[in-house]
Amino acid sequence: MTPVKMDVRTYLSRIGFTGPAEPSLQVLRSVHTCHLLSVPFENLTVHSGGRVQLHPPLLYDKIVNQRRGGFCFENNGLFSWLLHELGFQATVLAGQVKSLITGRYGPPFDHLILMVALDGQRWLCDVGFGGPGFSAPLSLDTSGPQEQGHRVYRIRKDAGMLFLEWQREENRGPDGDWAEVYKFTLEPRCMEDFAEMCEYHQSSPCSIFFCKTLCTVLKPGGRLTYIGRRLISTTFPTGGTGGEVETTTRELKDEEIPGILAEKFGVVLHSPLIPKDEAITPPPVLY
Repeated sequence: MTPVKMDVRTYLSRIGFTGPAEPSLQVLRSVHTCHLLSVPFENLTVHSGGRVQLHPPLLYDKIVNQRRGGFCFENNGLFSWLLHELGFQATVLAGQVKSLITGRYGPPFDHLILMVALDGQRWLCDVGFGGPGFSAPLSLDTSGPQEQGHRVYRIRKDAGMLFLEWQREENRGPDGDWAEVYKFTLEPRCMEDFAEMCEYHQSSPCSIFFCKTLCTVLKPGGRLTYIGRRLISTTFPTGGTGGEVETTTRELKDEEIPGILAEKFGVVLHSPLIPKDEAITPPPVLY
């Protein structure tokens, strides 16, 4: 993966994982969920005078030592390295996200995800996504519904492309209203393949990461999201598929934001953040 050696124990401590770390399905599920509960999905480097770089040792220093988060190229890129160190067979894949705001797909290499092959089965892993993301790996060997708490997902295949779909915050069974989250193929990729799109997400008015300051993390029973000048708390229903998702929004003053990031997300920035919440320009090309 990289000639630099990772301190696996420190990384596992960063995500709150304890216990044996052999390459098993139980461990894969556990480290995946622990990662989402501990490492925010965020783009704050872009809006505090820095640039995102995809060199693995830099990602390790940022996410593990500095206890920051990152967007998909960072979080999933580093997670891929961890999985290899733990003995998993992980493959980097490329996806294209369907924007909840513009309704359009992003360009090729818009999203970095992972496939793990284990005991003859294939699993989709993604610790670098926001609200619609799944908390535990999804099977790539079935097109049927896969329930996770109150949510349900499926992976649909059409004309050689795979589509991750969900029923938003509902679960109405196989015949429910499915919405596309992102599309991808199983063609193996490498980190270098995402360099151009990493720059795009830091500079394009068609990217949410350029237009809005964002930090979100999964919580036991919900999710906490900072975006622009708002703090949004989401509480998931308990008891399986019943109940309603509850959301509260708090408006923030600019001077409050650094303290909120430190207190709620454990993110301490070393340069001033410029809060941003601009409209996203729909991409000029339909992908």
